[in-house]
Amino acid sequence: MTTTEPAALAMAHAPLAHVPLAQRTLPSMLQRQAAVYGERPLLRVAGHQWLHRDAARVAGARAATLAEAGIVRGDRVALMTGNGIEFLDVFLGSAWHGAVVVPINTASMGPQIGYFLGNSAARLLVIAAEWLPRLADVDWTGSPLQTVWIIGPWDGTVPAGLATLVQFARVQALPSAASAGAPAAVDAAPVQPGDPLAILYTSGTTGPAKGVICPHAQYHGWGANSAAVLGVGADDVLCTTLPLFHINALNTFAQAALTGCEVVFESRFSASGFWPSMRANGATVVYLLGAMVPILLAQPPGEGERDHRVRAGLGPGVPQAAARDFLERTGVRLLEGYGSTETNFVIATAPDSPRGGVMGWLRPGFDARVADEDDAALPDGEAGELLLRADEPYAFASGYFGMPDKTVEAWRNLWFHTGDRVVRDPDGAFRFIDRIKDAIRRRGENISSFEVEQVLLSHPGVASCAVYPVRSELAEDEVMASVVVRHVGAFDADALLDFCAARLPYFAVPRYLDVVAALPCTENGKVQKYKLRERGVTATTHERRPAQRAAAPRPAAT
Repeated sequence: MTTTEPAALAMAHAPLAHVPLAQRTLPSMLQRQAAVYGERPLLRVAGHQWLHRDAARVAGARAATLAEAGIVRGDRVALMTGNGIEFLDVFLGSAWHGAVVVPINTASMGPQIGYFLGNSAARLLVIAAEWLPRLADVDWTGSPLQTVWIIGPWDGTVPAGLATLVQFARVQALPSAASAGAPAAVDAAPVQPGDPLAILYTSGTTGPAKGVICPHAQYHGWGANSAAVLGVGADDVLCTTLPLFHINALNTFAQAALTGCEVVFESRFSASGFWPSMRANGATVVYLLGAMVPILLAQPPGEGERDHRVRAGLGPGVPQAAARDFLERTGVRLLEGYGSTETNFVIATAPDSPRGGVMGWLRPGFDARVADEDDAALPDGEAGELLLRADEPYAFASGYFGMPDKTVEAWRNLWFHTGDRVVRDPDGAFRFIDRIKDAIRRRGENISSFEVEQVLLSHPGVASCAVYPVRSELAEDEVMASVVVRHVGAFDADALLDFCAARLPYFAVPRYLDVVAALPCTENGKVQKYKLRERGVTATTHERRPAQRAAAPRPAAT
């Protein structure tokens, strides 16, 4: 594909070409950084600090405790905790041991946790003590789970609702990997670049969430590509408030490990605390999602927005006007880009990009096609589905865990089908138009309309429903549901939303609710959601109470 690329993106070879494929594994990455950058600062998180040489040492020590617990190469280790040193300890230790990490969104409630554990067939669950009670709603029938490790303050008491779990699984505090009685650190397992490193769950569109199998080389590629786009060097300080259970924040560790710089993980996003945090951390590169920028711009202007060291930011999905205002107020240019859990950082802008308002230009090492329904290429200027593939082995995900049919569907005809409608302009830039898939994206999270609908349908008062996105004041999606109720007179909209809040992650609970006599359907009974989206919020729409929304722990202004 011939394009006119910005100078910062025009590279003769793929950014991974200088690293032999066999070395694109996390253990190799940790061993290299220990040898090359050993005494340089690597990370700061929740009061803990590591040098680059510490990462391999910690990984080997944690791997020894995993081996002692009976975890073997290829076993799945589920991990549900916030941005803390324990997350990285278990993540790196599992990779060193050849096990597969299954990060779980900390907003997940019992039904979702049970699904992730069951679908991945995890043998070990590492979970923060504060979320232990959520396991009471998990169906343990047929679960291969053998051990639960608890992170944080825990008095050893197992909630009464977990009686079934303790019958077949050991529940204990996270074993210390550094105490005198801990097993000796072990050597890295001989993992290969195509071996699975993690299973990252991404919300399904017409079914349950899919576990994306991320090989070691894909993770290496995420770090290398992101570092190249952002120009990350050894003197940078990367700082993110995004959660480690998503690829965006996990990727920042890879960037630091590959370049010898330092990364700081904050526990959460705060609009009022963002710039003070960036100044205190000495951040030079920051990571933002679409809705975060309008939230920051809604804060009163202050000198602190300019009194910082930040030179660049990654801001996929930020509206063009907001990115322009952000640059004027803070002096920070946000770079756009496109990637997904299944792919890599394949499309990006650069500081010298000739224009904004686009996702960017194709990066070296990847190929892209804008295609029609038969996967045939469309000419520039015509909208179609974005299809992607990589030149390098294992640069993309290996498929969906336990879902061969979904894997074949997504990777058919040797292309990964993104489900996004885009346009390619004559200068090679790609512009996002909309989502083809029935998905919702809110607060940086992908929401499955199917999963929200299943919760709504489990309420005895709901006969049928449809869940779909509507635009919010933050230039992102809000969740809206249209429901057909069994008894209109006895229906309580707030009670239904409270019912959802107890069973869904906070970001997936509908903000808007319409009670309708019937859902618009095709002749064969398929709900025509586009008609509901076009109608949107009306005068009769019920909006979730502000107090209900404020109670949810979400990344908003403080």
